[in-house]
Amino acid sequence: MATFLLSLHVLIIIGFTFRIMLRDDLSPQARLAWFIVLIVLPYIGSVIYFLFGEIDLGHHATRRHKEVFEKIRAKASHLMGAQDGAERLIDPLYRSAFQYSGSINGFHPVAGNRAELMADAAATSARLIADIDAAQTHVHVLYYIWLEDRTGTDIAQALIRAAKRGVTCRAMADGLGSRALIKSQLWQQMKEAGVQMAVALPLDNLIRTLLTSRIDLRNHRKITIIDSKITYCGSRNSADPEFRIKAKYAPWVDIMLRFEGAVVAQNELLFLSDWMQATGDTLDDFTLHANTIDDGFPAQVMGDGPTERRGATPQLFSALSACAQESLTLSTPYFVPDATVLDALCSAAHRGVAVRLIFPKVNDSWIVAAASRSYYRKLLSAGCEIHEFKGGLLHAKTLTLDGKVSLIGSSNLDIRSFDLNYENNILLQDHGVTLAVQTRQEDYIAQSDPVTPELVAAWPRHRRIWNNVVATIGPVL
Repeated sequence: MATFLLSLHVLIIIGFTFRIMLRDDLSPQARLAWFIVLIVLPYIGSVIYFLFGEIDLGHHATRRHKEVFEKIRAKASHLMGAQDGAERLIDPLYRSAFQYSGSINGFHPVAGNRAELMADAAATSARLIADIDAAQTHVHVLYYIWLEDRTGTDIAQALIRAAKRGVTCRAMADGLGSRALIKSQLWQQMKEAGVQMAVALPLDNLIRTLLTSRIDLRNHRKITIIDSKITYCGSRNSADPEFRIKAKYAPWVDIMLRFEGAVVAQNELLFLSDWMQATGDTLDDFTLHANTIDDGFPAQVMGDGPTERRGATPQLFSALSACAQESLTLSTPYFVPDATVLDALCSAAHRGVAVRLIFPKVNDSWIVAAASRSYYRKLLSAGCEIHEFKGGLLHAKTLTLDGKVSLIGSSNLDIRSFDLNYENNILLQDHGVTLAVQTRQEDYIAQSDPVTPELVAAWPRHRRIWNNVVATIGPVL
């Protein structure tokens, strides 16, 4: 028996080693991490690789995604912005980052936008509900986590009211993040009221998902569209700040911008790309148009996901870091960067940019918390500032440059956002909006503890070893 198990162990390692070596999409760090997992946990490790090793939704999903975007580009390219948009609208200092963003899925800078930073969760809910109640033609919503709490129920009831007065309402939720709501009476009530419902990446056939894809490939987007005139973008799910499914980390501290202008149509096209893939509807089923605001600022949507090219999000963050001239401030709850992002942040700090990073002091993921802190010494040595927010779980995903450029949306700076999740963001150039976001970032810093090189140097050895061990296998987490 011992000989048989040893032979099986060797065969498993050889088999998966060949598979890993054949994959051109893996970084050397990811290959090494998988080798470690397979050698240390040969049997369990092989199951883990089978379930989570491949970043692939299957050939059908990839083909369908390509078909949907080909139709969008064929029929709605006038809403996606022109390829020379960055040259016409963006300061030359930041043009390359906007051009790179446009290369991801074809959304280029469009002029004529304005945005308002929501004061807090209560203000966001009140304004969003008021916008839905004032809708005249249609409302589209997509949330990764949609809970049956006060916020989630209020949004559902607003959609029900809108549908009953003849407004076309389409509501979509992720099959894993919103699994409880999808099975709830509230979901059924929305259906019965006439709200069109869809599930993103459903888990109704678990065996098929396990055999052909991954359970943790999710739609992490948070999109709300009203009458093609208003869109909300930021980090907030359809859930209370108390976030009852992880209440001990509450409050969840989010940030949301309310946009009007031409960028709304881009965000709507991103929503429709998900809706069409989930339902089979075609672009002919929708009336599309753009509204522009006089003297509005330029902005563009950036959507990423496992069916887009690999590395798009970290390369965008790297491009933005390279554009920074004076300051770069970034907040994210989950910081497990790849080498591209880590080196870009350090490089910016080395050349004199004031780089400030804001992370939660207490994280709902112990894995992410350990992996994040393994990078602190290198970042601090380069001259970056690190602040750990202690007023709850800082869930806001923000980046500001030089008081002029902002990126806001759903993307975290971790492997999951880089490779596994469908994400949505808006990149904009405007002093007023960026100043508002920067002021919010300053509020986060005021509620944070600074992390100093002396503090990190004083960490006990066992803590440093643990952080580095977790970071070593970070690419497989």
